[in-house]
Amino acid sequence: MAAPTPFVPKQQVIIQPAHFGAIIDSLREDGFQVIGPTLRDGAIVYDEIEGEKDLPIGWTDVQEAGKYRLVPRGDKAWFGYNVGPQSWKRFLHSPLQRLWAAKRNGQDMEITPEHASSSKRAFVGVRSCDLHAIGVLDRVLLDGSVTDPHYAARRKNLFIIAVNCAQAGGTCFCASMNTGPKVTAAVDLRVTEFPSDTDHHFVVEAGSEAGAQMIESIPRSPADKVHHRAIDDLMEQVAGQMGRTMDTTGVKDLLYANREHPRWQQTAERCLGCANCTMVCPTCFCTTVEDVTDLTGTEAQRTRRWDSCFTMPFSYIVGGSVRPGISARYRHWLTHKLGSWWDQFGSSGCVGCGRCITWCPVGIDLTEEVRAIRETSAVSPPKAV
Repeated sequence: MAAPTPFVPKQQVIIQPAHFGAIIDSLREDGFQVIGPTLRDGAIVYDEIEGEKDLPIGWTDVQEAGKYRLVPRGDKAWFGYNVGPQSWKRFLHSPLQRLWAAKRNGQDMEITPEHASSSKRAFVGVRSCDLHAIGVLDRVLLDGSVTDPHYAARRKNLFIIAVNCAQAGGTCFCASMNTGPKVTAAVDLRVTEFPSDTDHHFVVEAGSEAGAQMIESIPRSPADKVHHRAIDDLMEQVAGQMGRTMDTTGVKDLLYANREHPRWQQTAERCLGCANCTMVCPTCFCTTVEDVTDLTGTEAQRTRRWDSCFTMPFSYIVGGSVRPGISARYRHWLTHKLGSWWDQFGSSGCVGCGRCITWCPVGIDLTEEVRAIRETSAVSPPKAV
């Protein structure tokens, strides 16, 4: 698989908080639907925003296994939080997508396919782990042997403002997965925020011509080596603050060699089979289709919706489910995510965002599951050459 296009800054400037909101205003004036972080239902979620007033300024999140809560930061940081229950997958690979509608007209049947929407969208506040997750979805839904036209259309007219993480969360382990905390993939704008009572500012780096044009009319000053050094120091600090770590050495072979490990059953005794981990995962892409008709039988439509390998019907074939127990389903999910994903798509299916840990009702931690299997494995994975 080809490596992600690296971020190459074309322009590096300092923008003050009083002017940073103008970027959102400019995007909306240019016809973009702007999607970014906002406060709702006790969490920081992604939704359409109209301006800086909608951002979670001054709020952060505290996350641990099975725990999430919002608390005031004590400053006015715009992006001083970690990832929430949603990912950008929701806006690229829709949870509910109508594929076609049909209508009977006498003996004839008229079928109308659902045209893919290609409206202009801007994502504000994308973290490095989620950028890597979008890259994973690109390999699966865009660059594979079969392209999803709806995903391709949404991906086409996309403006991305990414943010370097200024803090690590309690369930983050992106440093272990080489997916963060610094944004290294190509985006339109890369932002690093330095909140302060006396010198609150954003270092904004344009990674595309569109990004450079976007900040052209905004008051700014040039960034210098001091600012670049501050970014490097901050990224090193955040990488050392990760709430979780995972030893990925030979993990695919480790899981392949331990299909009958007792840990799977031990985990199944806690697992509720609720599928929360797959719903919040930024790379899980499994779906099913549903056909419905009206009461007269003259109109019908087919809809695609998200599904999960944790549900019994997902693995159903003639004669029953091939994964009837929770232990088999959890083993399949984790082995696919960290192991067979490499065989299929040339990368890991995990980006270290920690969502599956935070939003598991019983706090199952995949980093701990891998560690437990590694420490008690009867079969050692081959050493890296």
